[in-house]
Amino acid sequence: MIKVEQLTKRYPGVVAIQDLSFEVDKGEIVGFLGPNGAGKSTTMRILSSFVPPTFGRAYIAGHDVFRDSLKARRHLGYLPESVPLYGDMRVNEYLRYRGSLKGLSGKKLQNRADAVKELCGLKEIEHKLIASLSKGYRQRVGLAEALIHEPDLLILDEPTIGLDPNQIRHVRELIKSLGKRHTILLSTHILSEVEVTCSRVIIIHRGKIEASDTPENLVGRIRTSGTIRVEATTGSDDPVEVLERIDGVKSVVANQEDGWHRCLIRVEANSDLREDIFRLAVERRWKIRELTQERATLEDVFVELTHTDN
Repeated sequence: MIKVEQLTKRYPGVVAIQDLSFEVDKGEIVGFLGPNGAGKSTTMRILSSFVPPTFGRAYIAGHDVFRDSLKARRHLGYLPESVPLYGDMRVNEYLRYRGSLKGLSGKKLQNRADAVKELCGLKEIEHKLIASLSKGYRQRVGLAEALIHEPDLLILDEPTIGLDPNQIRHVRELIKSLGKRHTILLSTHILSEVEVTCSRVIIIHRGKIEASDTPENLVGRIRTSGTIRVEATTGSDDPVEVLERIDGVKSVVANQEDGWHRCLIRVEANSDLREDIFRLAVERRWKIRELTQERATLEDVFVELTHTDN
């Protein structure tokens, strides 16, 4: 559905992306991840025909996104990070207007407008001015617009940005349901959602692809083995200083509340240091009420691959 070959975009003094090559097959939900400024939005704008690449090619459903832009865009629904809406239009008339621009008319246009309003939960506000809507409803309108012409592919750039937890949950469930009928390329900073929603993850950093695999495989390959959490009273001991003496401990972060130290301990690969920590606690006469090891997560993978020392 998407094929990218050696895609490069340069601005004066800046290389936004360099030699990107990847594919997204039909029916996949792919998470497109990276820190701010990594080149995610630039890539999505190129795929959506908004900006041209400096070098390289990109195809949607076999159509070059610039040589055959109109054909490529018939297969694409795009939700940018900042949704461009007409605030002085009502939801229903906006969707009908956007549908007409995408080649729909008559009964088909009305049917599709009704279908996306139902799918995105917009029926109750279909006669309201867009300018009067909350951020959550505006995101839904933007998504409905992206869906109105029944595209094969959805490109969603931070679809939950600025939403409250209830709104995020609704959009998450909507994306999951859409994945049954559409190919989706999803950019987001909510990594826990990517881990349970996406079949594959592409991580981009400084304009280059650092990793591309399933979330499970990426987590399995990470050099760290997650973290150990300890909650204890340590008397006069500084828990950070004492715990960092244990072989295999990479770092310790601690905070204190009501006399209890909560410590987050990162350890070397394939290490389970809970027994060492427990022995140390007995020797130092600490009281422990939590000692648990957490598995590595997609967030750990993301941090390891994109962390840059200042």
